[in-house]
Amino acid sequence: MVTPLLHVVLHQPEIPQNTGNIGRTCVAVGAKLWLVRPLGFRLDEKHLRRAGMDYWPHLDYEVVDSWQELTEKLPEDATMWLVENAGGRLIWDAEYTKGDVLVFGCEGRGLPEAILDEHRERVVELPMTEKVRSLNLASTVNTAVYEAVRQFGGL
Repeated sequence: MVTPLLHVVLHQPEIPQNTGNIGRTCVAVGAKLWLVRPLGFRLDEKHLRRAGMDYWPHLDYEVVDSWQELTEKLPEDATMWLVENAGGRLIWDAEYTKGDVLVFGCEGRGLPEAILDEHRERVVELPMTEKVRSLNLASTVNTAVYEAVRQFGGL
């Protein structure tokens, strides 16, 4: 079994097109995708296929029922980074290493406060003007993943 370059976690994702595109990004860099239920779609939905399902056979992914199950299955030595609006630290000010975990909340609500509070020192954000409430989840994941890859020198 190949060790993933990164772990990308989507906590209760709602939009299948975003998840499909994020799956494609994970295949491109050799990251493992984790999906924490409940999901706002079925994995066989046609919108997911259109957005990246053709890459799904190549994707290392796992669906878990809860945050607790996820944390029990992730590597113990991996550093967890939570990407959220108003994180306090910019995404490129964090120091990423291979095997890190990048966590993203659902499109409508973000990450639960309890999870953010538990990992407050590792919450990062992308800079945005006040004219924008948030960025598309797939775009945010892509930016964060490639920043991490850039920092540790590529694939």
